[in-house]
Amino acid sequence: MTALPPTLQERLRHSKLRVTEPRLAVLRAVVEGEHWDADAIAEAARRHLGTLSTQAVYDNLHALARAGLVRRIEPAGHPARYEARVGDNHHHVVCRRCGATADVDCAVGAAPCLEPSQGHGYVIDEAEVIFWGVCPPCQVASKDEAKEEAE
Repeated sequence: MTALPPTLQERLRHSKLRVTEPRLAVLRAVVEGEHWDADAIAEAARRHLGTLSTQAVYDNLHALARAGLVRRIEPAGHPARYEARVGDNHHHVVCRRCGATADVDCAVGAAPCLEPSQGHGYVIDEAEVIFWGVCPPCQVASKDEAKEEAE
């Protein structure tokens, strides 16, 4: 018999966090979303609750990240994004134009999966890599724009 994945409430309790409706709504939004920023998470959480302050969203995101239930990624030049995929070793690819973000599994294996040329005495336990490029929808849009300009 396969064990069922823990419910959101069980995840919160296991992490020693109080189970509150705002916290559940924020966690649900992170789980259902894909690398959403705080604004998108707030919008989704408000759909479940009706009202929720922006400060409550940020407070809950910080608490969930500290507890290891969500991961915060910070691509340069873009707002922080949150994901529920935690506890494994993966990286991200970010579109330079629209900011779309996707997971990229580590090609080497166990963390940190990359070895720096110098460790400077640090015990390295993680490498965070962000690949940059242009996503398929933006590639199509660029081709369409180029066609329009040529006409």
